[in-house]
Amino acid sequence: MNRTARGEGMPVFGPLAVFWGLMSLSMTVPLAAALVFGEKDMAGAFCLSMAIPVLAALAVFVFSASRRGGRFPRFAQFSASEGIRFVFFAWVLSCLTGALPYWFSGHIPSFTSAVFESVSGFTTTGISVIPDVETLPYSMNLWRGLTHWLGGIGIIVFTVALVPLFGVGAFQLVNAETTGPEKDRLTPRITGTAKILILIYVSLTVLQTFLFLLGGMNWLDAVFHSFSTVATGGFSTHNDNIAHYNSPYVEWVSLIFMIIAGFNFSLVYRILKGKPGEAAANSEARAYVLVIAVSVIVITVSILPVSASAGAAARSAFFTAASVLTTTGFMSADYTLWSPLAQAVLFLLMFLGACSGSTSGGVKLVRYVILGKQMKNEMKKLLFPRGVFSIRLDQKTGRKDIVYSVAGFIFLYYVFVVAGALLVCSSGTPLFDSLNTSLLAVGNIGMGLGKSNAVLRTAPPYVQWGLSFLMLAGRLELMTVLVLFTPGAWRGRRL
Repeated sequence: MNRTARGEGMPVFGPLAVFWGLMSLSMTVPLAAALVFGEKDMAGAFCLSMAIPVLAALAVFVFSASRRGGRFPRFAQFSASEGIRFVFFAWVLSCLTGALPYWFSGHIPSFTSAVFESVSGFTTTGISVIPDVETLPYSMNLWRGLTHWLGGIGIIVFTVALVPLFGVGAFQLVNAETTGPEKDRLTPRITGTAKILILIYVSLTVLQTFLFLLGGMNWLDAVFHSFSTVATGGFSTHNDNIAHYNSPYVEWVSLIFMIIAGFNFSLVYRILKGKPGEAAANSEARAYVLVIAVSVIVITVSILPVSASAGAAARSAFFTAASVLTTTGFMSADYTLWSPLAQAVLFLLMFLGACSGSTSGGVKLVRYVILGKQMKNEMKKLLFPRGVFSIRLDQKTGRKDIVYSVAGFIFLYYVFVVAGALLVCSSGTPLFDSLNTSLLAVGNIGMGLGKSNAVLRTAPPYVQWGLSFLMLAGRLELMTVLVLFTPGAWRGRRL
């Protein structure tokens, strides 16, 4: 069988063009808002931003159909390398297209900054270069929230679930952008798994929107902050974020949904199926609860002297710790005024991330759990040199290649963080602020210590482009991006 018959030599240009057109149609939502609120300039910006992708997709669709005798074109046979290339360029196209409304409307005059804002949205990082988001049109803010929502569950997952173009190649696409060292199928077909995850995602968004409305939010704020919370993004329609509402109710609703969004969605599905025992027995889930509990206790005790009450201290500690751990980046209090110990705990949480299979960024706790178990085995080997030990994760004996994969990922993660810190330092930024800024980008966190947010807004173009790349690499879990720079990813393949 030749390579073309196996699908290994198939170019990904056609599927990319179709994806590009489908993705751009998501702008019809803010376009409708622009028309309803009479924002004519924004309506024109969204129409112009959609025109090129849609026309390109139609052209490819018609050309492909004509070559197949009028039959519906399918792009099913992706090899592993083609799947990786498709995912990377699909995200790049999404981020570049998402920047166009900011740029065309003039609300972000610099194309570099517009791309940075778009990448921050789609990767659910949540760092904004817009100094005053409250002056933006309704439709523009809606688009900012929608980029979070689409990027949170994964642009490719939406495509695989809703458009059956990709057939058996779908697993290569989802596998390339799903978080965590192992991918968990809920059904035999990957499209079925994608649909279940999207159903949970949409249901959580609708429920949180309803609860926000009960708390007195207007429709735009309720929808926007639901998009941002479930995606663990952090964008807001207000400059002072969640603190703007000064409402314990809003904080508790946001907190609960942040924690759910930072949980493994496969375990959420099993809980809904009446199997809570699987979640209780899951090593990563237990680590998730433990990290939150310890962090909240330490922060609460350390900020009691500057808090109005013990309850207020506990709520602020709980909200902020969960916000950092899940990489959401919401703020309900000025944590920069907290004690050095409280800030140190927040800084350490930036190195963790929540659960695999969630919408959060970061390293993911399961990787630290695996390395912790391997460390325990290495200690046993010192006592019993001839013993054979393997890690057991959730009552299953772990493969040694997973340990290698996890160790390689964490090493690469910190290489990216250091490289990003050096990049920011080159612009004259102090070391700690540079390191913190790099952590925000690679971990898709969005809420940092020091002057990191101010650094991003005033950074020179080359730093913003570099950090945009780091945000995208972090969202795709690094390997998907790094492998594209190896000769084997391109040798004998066509784009």
